[in-house]
Amino acid sequence: MQQTQDRCDAAEITTFDELTRRIDYSLMSQLRADPEATADGNDHQAREVMSGHFVPVKPTPLPQPAYISHSASLFHELGLKDDLAQDPEFLRLFSGDISVAREPMRSTGWATGYALSIYGTEYIQQCPFRTGNGYGDGRAISVFEGLFKGRRWEMQLKGGGPTPYCRGADGRAVLRSSVREFLAQEFMHALGVPTSRSLTLYVSGTETVARPWYSEGSTSFDPDVLTDNPVAISTRVAPSFLRVGQLELFGRRARSKAHPSAYEELRMIVSHLIEREYREEIDPDLDFTDQVIALSRLFRTRLISLVANWLRVGYCQGNFNSDNCAAGGFTLDYGPFGFCETFDPAFQPWTGGGRHFAFLNQPVAAEANFQMFWTALRPLLSENVEAVNIFDEIRHGFAAAMETEIQSMWASKLGLPRIDSTLLNNLLRLMHRSKADYTMTFRVLSDLPETITPLRKCFLEPSSDQLDSEWSEWLQSWHAQLPDDIDPHAIRTAMKNTNPRYTWREWLIVPAYQQAEEGETDRILELQDLFSHPYDDQSLEREGKYDQLRPSSLLNAGGISHYSCSS
Repeated sequence: MQQTQDRCDAAEITTFDELTRRIDYSLMSQLRADPEATADGNDHQAREVMSGHFVPVKPTPLPQPAYISHSASLFHELGLKDDLAQDPEFLRLFSGDISVAREPMRSTGWATGYALSIYGTEYIQQCPFRTGNGYGDGRAISVFEGLFKGRRWEMQLKGGGPTPYCRGADGRAVLRSSVREFLAQEFMHALGVPTSRSLTLYVSGTETVARPWYSEGSTSFDPDVLTDNPVAISTRVAPSFLRVGQLELFGRRARSKAHPSAYEELRMIVSHLIEREYREEIDPDLDFTDQVIALSRLFRTRLISLVANWLRVGYCQGNFNSDNCAAGGFTLDYGPFGFCETFDPAFQPWTGGGRHFAFLNQPVAAEANFQMFWTALRPLLSENVEAVNIFDEIRHGFAAAMETEIQSMWASKLGLPRIDSTLLNNLLRLMHRSKADYTMTFRVLSDLPETITPLRKCFLEPSSDQLDSEWSEWLQSWHAQLPDDIDPHAIRTAMKNTNPRYTWREWLIVPAYQQAEEGETDRILELQDLFSHPYDDQSLEREGKYDQLRPSSLLNAGGISHYSCSS
């Protein structure tokens, strides 16, 4: 029987019917539905959700859905045939029409609730009910959970219409933000950064929604016009979409004894997290207390590694609250994100984000999220003093562990066995003063230049004798610290595998979604291909097009250098 199942898992999935046979619901089978939810999933009005782990809800289909793109690499990993992306039933499901579901699929998807904390401070003010029971997946609806090649994956529609958590919004996503998320997830995967993945992208042929955005040529900080935008649905894929904010919600309820089953629901969702994200590393025969301690160590390691990788590739999450922090330790929710071009420690692309979520502040934001993780799980250990002490030590060791990982990351970017803080700080100061392009600078350094000449192309700031002299001194200091017992070619290779050749440049992404609004997808396909090999030297044509400094005319452009989260 097992051999038959293994053969089925390995076989290429060529039809929608074959896809449905991979369904395997764990969240809806093992956790509790909101007892006040409707049985048919027609639950689209904002309301309080007082208990339960999820709400069964039907997505709202896109009218006249049209194919934009799919991730061929993820299709291959899942064993899906590329043709499926344009199969009528497949297209209908992943553009929000769950009426195509057939057994063993269910006729509803599901949305989940979570709490909100910002930098370690619990909030309920933004909840329309002022209780916190209105926070959750306002426009993200999962429609599929199944096994592919022995691995469990959940598929979630972004922009699938309103849920009880929509807080009065329309539950839609516009094509602009959908293109950005679709491309960014696959780019991050190719960069080697843990992330949710992109499956498909579909757009409505008739439905539009109004969103504030920036007029052409605007330098306004805030959006200055209201625009009609095509509605789209991107499907994102991950082992689970469990967030720290979800654990936090159930932890709050357990602490306050919000209802008789609050403690049990906290224990259930933590057990589910371990099963979904950590089972290969945590022995199921361990006592539950020991499993929770192991979970905290593993999540700390994953979260720290994730943020170090973000800094390595120049990524800024923009809004790294606990509800945007995946409990599996990967990048989640590409809303107000951006990539640092001109180096600035305080780079923050989102107009609503604030300095506390800026580029080099992300390690501190991560610690604030780990604090909420620790706070949420601590009630599960309250009766075991020894376990609480171990758990607290893991929490208090976060900053030191993060610092060690960050230092190792900087060392790898510079080809050094260990980082010298003076050397690093001097480099970052010079980059900031020279308005150096973050990605280009480290890539040029990967060729181990001994003079400033190759670096000049990375600078927006005109050179000066003083800066040239300081750069020359820095290069001498750096070369003196490079290991002399390792072949320089090996150092160059290692650095080029650490420092990408190509990065996300917002001003080159804008034409892709603008052309998509006119029905042209060539730019999206070209960017997909470019981003699939970000560490490789590519054609001279692509180098001239995608490896260049941002034009000075776009340095303060609204919707490019900064943008709201009008998605």
